[in-house]
Amino acid sequence: MAVPERDRTDLTDPTWWRDAVVYQVYPRSFADGNGDGIGDFAGLIDRIPYLERLGVDAIWLSPFYPSALADGGYDVDDYRDVDPRIGTLQQFDEVVAASHAAGVRVIVDIVPNHSSDRHEWFRAALAAGPGSPERDRYVFRDGLGEHGELPPSDWVSHFGGSAWTRVPDGQWYLHLFAPEQPDWNWEHEEVREDFHRTLRFWSDRGVDGFRVDVAHALAKDLGEPLRSHPHVNSMDIEIDGTNPLFDRDDVHEIYRGWRRVFEEYDPPRTAVAEAWVPVERRVLYAKPDELGQAFEFDLVKADWDAAQFREVIVDSLERATAAGASSTWTFSNHDVVRHASRFGLPAGTDLNAWLLSDGAEPVEDVALGARRARAAVLLLLALPGSAYVYQGEELGLREVADLARDDLEDPIWLRSQHTEKGRDGCRVPLPWTAEGPSFGFGTGGAHLPQPAWFAEHAASVEDGDAGSMLELYRAALALRHTLHTGPALQWQDSAAEVLHFERSGGWHVVVNLGTEAAPLPAGEVLLASAPLEDGLLPSDAAAWVRVSG
Repeated sequence: MAVPERDRTDLTDPTWWRDAVVYQVYPRSFADGNGDGIGDFAGLIDRIPYLERLGVDAIWLSPFYPSALADGGYDVDDYRDVDPRIGTLQQFDEVVAASHAAGVRVIVDIVPNHSSDRHEWFRAALAAGPGSPERDRYVFRDGLGEHGELPPSDWVSHFGGSAWTRVPDGQWYLHLFAPEQPDWNWEHEEVREDFHRTLRFWSDRGVDGFRVDVAHALAKDLGEPLRSHPHVNSMDIEIDGTNPLFDRDDVHEIYRGWRRVFEEYDPPRTAVAEAWVPVERRVLYAKPDELGQAFEFDLVKADWDAAQFREVIVDSLERATAAGASSTWTFSNHDVVRHASRFGLPAGTDLNAWLLSDGAEPVEDVALGARRARAAVLLLLALPGSAYVYQGEELGLREVADLARDDLEDPIWLRSQHTEKGRDGCRVPLPWTAEGPSFGFGTGGAHLPQPAWFAEHAASVEDGDAGSMLELYRAALALRHTLHTGPALQWQDSAAEVLHFERSGGWHVVVNLGTEAAPLPAGEVLLASAPLEDGLLPSDAAAWVRVSG
């Protein structure tokens, strides 16, 4: 099938984000331009033609700020600068210019719940001492016990252990993540205004939008005595906005302030919330007077099951429509096991236990995972709303589950006392060529070891191979630009294990999650994830069909 040429993006369109395809770049693992083993802006600039040809509408840059890398760059030393290992502000401007010239917008990660303990304001807080204005920008408290030797509350860090760390003068500071990530006090007006300055700083440099890290954690109930909440990383959050740490109603006042900053620009800047909250509350972050969008993570958590997928899709679309937002879909990101592996494992697999076994138990069905991943992208790109693609999924990369313990970089490994292997397996640097010490990632190797099987998934190998994952993504993205219209879909009658819906213009989408081949509607098959079998869609496959009349 001939693939239509992609139209150049209109960079003045204020509604572009409603149905955009955004490609997540994890800068340290994307492409290394100076040969030091760490991905950087020089490498990214060289690969923008690849992203343009892929057909994405925007790139999302995971943190590139100065950082000690206590948490992969999510411990930010300076929100308005670039880590010298990744590049310079001038090179950042080159990334934006080159991307915009290619019709690709730029979204940057912003980390508002916590800074690095090396941030100048935290250093000032330590130096100023208890009761100082500098300390009030963060969350400092006296300890419990006779001599203040006990933490101020039972709050537990997401990475394990207490969420409080004691400083030499005896006070404790809050960190919902690593000790190197002290939490901001968002009741402090200086903190709010400084983040407004940061939003303007990057917007003035041409950034089109922001991905908001841990968007649901900024507002906290810090009234004395601190309320008990031992399970910081629990998803069992109250749906009435009264949790002491997460998803509180007053967090939305913060984002209404951000929206006022976004509206200072033409077109307005946009944002998407990372908010791991109950579905009933997620759309609050996506309201037009706040961030505009919030990630739909239920597909990430769902098994390969038609009933689960349909429930997630129906619920998300209904809630997004009611809120005046658009749904935001994804199957993978830098924090979860890659979906090509998840779909090759038995339903209900304990992924942490699987990683701890180095991927040995249960055994991953690589071929099954690949088939399902091919079908999944046709589902993802056919849904109303925007879609986020994580770097390497377009190459069919699966999780590198057997990384040696000595090679792990994720703080989860240490903080969990070696009970969780962490997220490094999805952050291994990309293979660009089948040869070389780092498969074309860079001349100096890679900061995480790449497995030998990466060679068969290299971009240079898949380029031009009609049956490759890369060419499937390119074809689907090109078609999407001609077919993907309107905020709604219409479900069609189908077998229980088959998803079948129609988009405007007579475009039908069929995804077969069952074990038997399924019929397709009469019409022109525009794209299929697997060859048809006597005109039927095989198991674990998807197709787009144009139905006439």
